Order: sequence, then structure tokens, then C-alpha cells
Amino acid sequence: MKNKIYLGLLIIAFIFQGSFIRVEAKEFDYKSPEFKAVAQQFACTCGCGQDHYECDPNTCNLTTDFKKDLVEMMNKGWDKDKIREYYVNIYGEEILTSPEKSGFSLTAWVLPFVVLGAAGIAVFILIRKWVKKKGIEEVVNNFETTEDEVEGEILSSMIDEERKKYL
Repeated sequence: MKNKIYLGLLIIAFIFQGSFIRVEAKEFDYKSPEFKAVAQQFACTCGCGQDHYECDPNTCNLTTDFKKDLVEMMNKGWDKDKIREYYVNIYGEEILTSPEKSGFSLTAWVLPFVVLGAAGIAVFILIRKWVKKKGIEEVVNNFETTEDEVEGEILSSMIDEERKKYL
């Protein structure tokens, strides 16, 4: 008997499911944070140097159309990665504001910093060698000057003794 009651309640719940639980697809617009995240990954091709989210639609017709396409894709259910892949297939990696994290793109972005770091280390080592070499030369020069000073003192004392004998 209890099973029949539970089954009846379950059937009633399924019938009225639409009125109790409403699942609506989210509508995206230009101000939504999801749109911002998607638009910021693409560089504007008008030459302003900004991403499509920051590019001024009053001066750039390209960004207006691009933003409209992005909103349409997002409202159709496309996610960030699918939209990114779509535009990379059309325009290539030049449209991205940040490089892919694999392959030649990663090498092209990281290699200059590695070279600068290696050059900095090489200059540091070279300067350190010069300073050490200069330090050794100064010690040798100081030794020679102290040797000359000792000889000078001996000679001056000998001259003083000779003067004392004759004066």
C-alpha cells in the first residue's frame, strides 16, 4: 500500500515538474562576466592593441560585429574553449591576446627571457673575474711597493750613517 502511495506521489511530481522546477538557459549580454572572459582572450584586429572587450565600439566597427558574434555563440551554448578554437582556426594564433601554452608559441614567448637571464649571468661572471684579477694585481703591486719602501729606508739609513761619519 505504501509503495502505491509513493508511486502516485512520484508520478504527480513528474507531471508538475515544469511548474516547480524551472531550468532556463542563461542569456548572455555584453555586461556579463562570462562575456568579458571570452572577449578578453581575443585581440582586436583594428590596430588599437586592445582586446575585444576593451576596444571602443564607437570607433571600431570590427569589435561591434565581433562582440555580436560572441554573444550569439554564447547564447547558442558554446563554451569559452570552443569559441577560442573556432576563431583560432579562422584567424590563427595572431588573434589571441596570450599565446598557447604549448609548442612553438610557448618557446617564442619564453626564449627571450631565458636568453636575457643567461646573458645577465655571463656578465656577472665576467665582471667577477675582472674584479678578482684586478685584486691580484693590486696585491702584487702593493708587495712591490713595500719592497721598494724597505729598500728606500735601508738606503736612506746608509746615507744618514755616511753623513754622520763625515759631518
